[in-house]
Amino acid sequence: MDYWRKSPKVFWSFGIPPTIWLFAFFLAPLFLVWGLSFGEKQGIIEVAITGTLENYSRAVQPLYLQIFLKSFWYAGLTTFFCLVISFPIALAITFAPERWKPILLLLVILPFWTNLLIRTYALIAVLRTNGYLNDLLELIWLSADSGLRILGLGDWNLFGEKFNRFELLYNNFAVVYGLVYVHLPFMVLPLYAALDRMDRSYIEASLDLGAGQWRTFCSVIVPLAFPGIISGVIITFIPALGSYLTPDLLGGTDSQMIANVIERQFKSANDWPFGAALSFLLMYLTFFALAVRALLTRHNEKGLR
Repeated sequence: MDYWRKSPKVFWSFGIPPTIWLFAFFLAPLFLVWGLSFGEKQGIIEVAITGTLENYSRAVQPLYLQIFLKSFWYAGLTTFFCLVISFPIALAITFAPERWKPILLLLVILPFWTNLLIRTYALIAVLRTNGYLNDLLELIWLSADSGLRILGLGDWNLFGEKFNRFELLYNNFAVVYGLVYVHLPFMVLPLYAALDRMDRSYIEASLDLGAGQWRTFCSVIVPLAFPGIISGVIITFIPALGSYLTPDLLGGTDSQMIANVIERQFKSANDWPFGAALSFLLMYLTFFALAVRALLTRHNEKGLR
């Protein structure tokens, strides 16, 4: 602080540009949208800020609450699968030889180097009826069927008369699959950061005292990785909750999330006040999730003292 008092020009030179950027491109648009949420649509492009709460009242109607709940369900499933898949990956990176760690971490963050739109279209090529995943499953079916014929059991048709390709695209499965694929690195990185700082002597002590590997994992590793778990859950759940592109391209008409509804209000429905109210309702829920995260972190820190 004394340094900035002695060099005020340096302080203002470095402080003013980001402050202007923050107000101009974040706070001002945010305040504008917040104001629109209390407005009334009075024409194709005219909106009057009247201070009405009708948009928020409309946003909590059963139709939109159901879409909010569906969005929470998708985001929760995505977070759960990301956690289950990421924990072994983070453990493998943590206990890998030092020379392999940068390569493994590079593989985790490699998807970030490609645009999300391109990655989503790549998923479409994988999941469509004539896509690579169905081709792989058909190859496995043909191999298994050939094996049965070699064994003389081909007439039994244990796997069916022919392979029926699965409808893996434009449904709820495709949305969750795509969300897990997109958000997996967000869970792996904080878990790895927490596990890499872990004092491994606790694990050695647990194993030396006779605890099995599973009990050591549940009683030692998971509690020590708890801050990373909480961080990973938060930074996975929040973006998944507001996802737009993945459900729009991979989901069907029954798989739309709240971000898709907000997009339609701002574009096709041209109802900006209602879209703004839905946006801020989603933001309030995000702040609530962050507050829960802060409480859990504080509780965990008290428990470690």
